[in-house]
Amino acid sequence: MLEIICDQVPRGRIRHALFDFDGTLSLIRAGWQEVMVPQMVAWLMETPTHESRAELNDVVTGYVTHLTGKQTIYQMIELAEQVAKRGGQPQEPLQYKRLYLAALWETIKDRVAGLKSGRIPPDQLMVPGARAMLDALCARGVRCYLASGTDEPYVLDEAAALGIIDYFAGIYGAQDDYKSFSKQVLIERIIAEHGLAGPEFAGFGDGFVEIEDTKQVGGIAVGVASDEVTPGGTDAWKRTRLIRAGADVIVPDFSESGALVEYLFAC
Repeated sequence: MLEIICDQVPRGRIRHALFDFDGTLSLIRAGWQEVMVPQMVAWLMETPTHESRAELNDVVTGYVTHLTGKQTIYQMIELAEQVAKRGGQPQEPLQYKRLYLAALWETIKDRVAGLKSGRIPPDQLMVPGARAMLDALCARGVRCYLASGTDEPYVLDEAAALGIIDYFAGIYGAQDDYKSFSKQVLIERIIAEHGLAGPEFAGFGDGFVEIEDTKQVGGIAVGVASDEVTPGGTDAWKRTRLIRAGADVIVPDFSESGALVEYLFAC
């Protein structure tokens, strides 16, 4: 449950921690790839010089997964470039994003409504043990932040529905002015504002971006290889990708939060 990839990082010094949202804490948007990829393939199939559907599926899956963790708009920028590459007339990336979000909402709206009505217990739509992990860090005085490539209003709404807003000193998400926000900029700001040495900062995420950004500042990176379809299992593809990004520790979820916290704070 707790896989140590690199045991050379100084431990016991964490003061601030950043969490990704979707797939790391929240399962509300589980299955988003199954909405985005077919939608993009359908748009590319309309271009004059497109490949087969199977070939396009491989192309789209490749860049969607590579850009996971960054703001959604970057996947739409890549889509527009792929449409133009095949002789099509692309829409504005922001318009593509709006169409995608409308389609995704049809998948997740009942989950959000169920949370807000009390019909669905919040922990049912969270990565196992996530709340206990947040409790444990806060009990140790760690200041936590939430950062997501999902648009900020949705992150705030869904975090509130899960009842986790109060755990965080700041919650950040994607903006229409996408150049005004990135996880890298946020991490660098936290480091600078609080005068942190690298091991005083930890990043938790299931995507390449937050792990890589954490390692760039010398922080401790915890990769969460969560199986969003069958919570409790390990997503082998995520695990491989997280290790490649530089994760120091890999967990499938936070169900062994006690062991993980003990390891992170052992001197």
